[in-house]
Amino acid sequence: MSTATLAGGCFWCLVKPFDQFEGVNSVVSGYSNGHVENPTYQEVTSGSTGHVEAVQIDFDESIMSYKELLGIFFQTFDPTDNTGQFGDRGPSYEPAVFYHDEAQKETAEEVIRELDEQKIFSKPINTPVLPYRNFYRAEDEHQDFYQTNSGHYNAYYKGSGRKAFVENHWGVN
Repeated sequence: MSTATLAGGCFWCLVKPFDQFEGVNSVVSGYSNGHVENPTYQEVTSGSTGHVEAVQIDFDESIMSYKELLGIFFQTFDPTDNTGQFGDRGPSYEPAVFYHDEAQKETAEEVIRELDEQKIFSKPINTPVLPYRNFYRAEDEHQDFYQTNSGHYNAYYKGSGRKAFVENHWGVN
C-alpha cells in the first residue's frame, strides 16, 4: 500500500470522493503537519497547533496511481484559494498536498502545472505542495461522516458552497 496525505478544507468532504474507487483501501480524517502531538478538533480549529484538517489515504498503486488520486483530489475543492475553503476559513482549513517522497512531490507539481495549463479556474492554482511531517487520526465522530451523519453532511456540502463549485467546474457532485 501507498499513502497520500491531502488537505482541502473540511475533512468530511474529502472522504466520500475517494471511498468509491477500487484501489483505495482506507480514507481517514485527521490533522496534519502541526507542532502538537495528538491534537483535538477544538485545538486544531483554534489555529494554535499548526495542523490542517486532512485525510490520509492508503491505496494500491497497482490499481490507482498517485496521479489519478490527485486528479480526484483537485476536483473536490477550490485549489486557487489557500486561505480556507468555502465557509471554513483560517489556517486549519488551508489546502495542501503533503508529499511523502520526491516522486509524490514531482507528481503533485506536474498535476498542478497540467491543471493550470487547462485554465479550468479563473486564477492559478495556489495549493502548496509541502513535505509530510505528521498525521493524527481525528476523533471517531469525524470518521466516515458522510455515512454516519448523512443529513448533516449533505446540508453542509451544499450550504458551504462546495457542491455548487464542484458542479460548476467539473460537472460532478
